[in-house]
Amino acid sequence: MAILTAPAPTRPAAAAPPSKNGRKLRDNLTGHAFLIGALLCFALFMWYPMIRGVVMSFQRTRRGETSWVGWDNYVRIVNDPSFWTAWKNTAYFTLLALVLGFVGPFLVAILLNEFRHAKGYLRILVYLPVMLPPASALFLFKFYAYDPSEAGLFNAVLAGLGLPTSEWMQSPTMTMPAMVIASTWMNMGGAVLIYLAALQNIPGELYEAAELDGAGILKRIWHVTIPQTKLILALLAMLQIVATMQLFIEPLILANGAGTQDSATSVVYLIYQHGFFQNDLNGAAALGVIMLLVLAVFSAVYVRLSTRSSED
Repeated sequence: MAILTAPAPTRPAAAAPPSKNGRKLRDNLTGHAFLIGALLCFALFMWYPMIRGVVMSFQRTRRGETSWVGWDNYVRIVNDPSFWTAWKNTAYFTLLALVLGFVGPFLVAILLNEFRHAKGYLRILVYLPVMLPPASALFLFKFYAYDPSEAGLFNAVLAGLGLPTSEWMQSPTMTMPAMVIASTWMNMGGAVLIYLAALQNIPGELYEAAELDGAGILKRIWHVTIPQTKLILALLAMLQIVATMQLFIEPLILANGAGTQDSATSVVYLIYQHGFFQNDLNGAAALGVIMLLVLAVFSAVYVRLSTRSSED
């Protein structure tokens, strides 16, 4: 008697692993999808407003009707006396910021780098103002530090030292220095941490050799520290100039805008005035394009000089 056996079940064939070219194509498509999304967001929120602003600077809009006026907006803006006052104040603020807001954080970083204990605590203490909202920090300076009476922090210190007090934001001569002090205190934390990272990458043998040669602390800073960190110093100097030339929130809060005798009027605040107070969006666009060109020329010169120095 024959015994019938059921046929063994057949297993489905294993799927072939994806080819190397297929994986590469899928990875490329994923990467390009993220890149295209980022480019679309950047184009929508950055490039389009810039191009639209350039177009508006050559137009004039009256009662809903837009006409092409060529260079009229630029001529009108340049002939405005406030234009030159704003540029003078902005250049003065930038110069003071380079003296105090650029050199100060570098010296603080050198000082912190010499500490052997409580390094983390000191870094948090220096970086703490950066974590405050800028408006809150500036209101703190306005109503507590820059109070023109002797109840203000700075005037109390000056009076305690037997020095004459100041009206600070009410004084045309002290407005810019006071804004630079507040701005430096708010923003120095990030620069200090960058400098600290650069200082810790300097080989200790260089300092030891300089010390054996009899170099004091100032000579070690001049001949070792600065040459070893010149790239970071140059980069942060450019970023400092670009950032300080866009001065806006400091005069808006500390000096209520223009300040005493227009001593706090900056280029960006003048753009704000034209656009929102005078309803002159075309003039504001022309002034914005002028500032864009000035910063672009400065950045191009910086890139050219830095390229030459790296090639040499």
